[in-house]
Amino acid sequence: MTVQRSAGEADHSPPRAALTTRPRDRPEQAERAERAENRGGGENPRNGHGGGGNGRDAFWRPGSRFSSLSPRSRSSITPRRRNAREPAGLRFVSADGIRTRYSSWGVNGPPIVLVHGAAESSDTWAPVAERLAARYRVYAFDVSGWGYSERRGPFDAEHGAAQLIGVMDALRLPRATLVGHSSGAGIVAAAALRAPGRVGGLVFVDGDALDTGAGAGADDVRKIVRNPYRTTLLRLGIRSDWVIRKIYGSQCGPACPRLDRAGVDRWRRPFQVAGAESALWRMEGVVGLPERRVGELARLNVPKSVVFGADDDVFSRSAPYDTARLIGAPAPTIVPDARHLPIVSHPDRVATAITALPRADPALPRRRPPAPAGAAFLARRAGRRRRGELEFLNRSGLSECRDRVVPK
Repeated sequence: MTVQRSAGEADHSPPRAALTTRPRDRPEQAERAERAENRGGGENPRNGHGGGGNGRDAFWRPGSRFSSLSPRSRSSITPRRRNAREPAGLRFVSADGIRTRYSSWGVNGPPIVLVHGAAESSDTWAPVAERLAARYRVYAFDVSGWGYSERRGPFDAEHGAAQLIGVMDALRLPRATLVGHSSGAGIVAAAALRAPGRVGGLVFVDGDALDTGAGAGADDVRKIVRNPYRTTLLRLGIRSDWVIRKIYGSQCGPACPRLDRAGVDRWRRPFQVAGAESALWRMEGVVGLPERRVGELARLNVPKSVVFGADDDVFSRSAPYDTARLIGAPAPTIVPDARHLPIVSHPDRVATAITALPRADPALPRRRPPAPAGAAFLARRAGRRRRGELEFLNRSGLSECRDRVVPK
């Protein structure tokens, strides 16, 4: 059967040499030559490295247990990658030399920059940003390695901080409140330490900014599950609406709106654009900072806040309180019935916590405390007046007259 391919579609089928089984009486020299040829494309199964070419060569090499499978069976095990296009209408700026996609909401008020976590994009912040837009200028961008921004490593907190400051430069934001979700907390922490004068406030949402925090076991999985198994699992998972909805539901909880087809595509498509897959395998470690560095935020004279979902199973129960103490923030705000994505499940609570952050910029208006109730206010004023009169009589040597002069 002849397979028709559209113009420009790459041929990802295994090389013909890889489809043959190894004869027992084959000369040793020819066998070594074929192994070397197959090793040239894809990942070396011994050391996990290799050059370009077809990433399935090592998987289908002669003598493997899968070498006798038909091409149709092989394609069912390792799905063919189809690169997706960026959605129309996206906006980009150059931030630290990286082509960076950004979104914005609101036209008036002080600026707020929102930084997403792993496997997310600026779209994840939309529910919160829409609620802040009435009083603030709100910006969010796709961190390099995720979303639709250019994928350029290293994918660590310092690199993300440079991109964040570059976004502020490109958008002409001399100072802004920085809000980071999950591993985005590590990025805003690094940016605050790098350029403290650019930070008007700091908010961590379900993130501790530590390099031992959420996602600490990802590297172990990456080492154990080698290619092509991990590529196969990734592509099968991304193509499955059920898998995406399952992961979304487990992290977001029952309070989150159900994903329709457009919602599934918003989470799926960034993983299918060109370069997304290779960038994912190049990521190492947790995006965060050592505890000593995060603790330096306590000396930073800006308002700080910590917000966590009450049922976030990514972190321990003590993480919100430990994080607040470490960075010198007040007691954390705990969102009831929220998991790791309160920015989606409870955007009103998160937006309220952000707006409650005290203002460090004197140019920004400060809220006056509410006036006390009438009766309570008069009682307190009368008490203060009586204490003042008593102190005057004592200083004047007339303490024996106080009961007659100052009624109780």
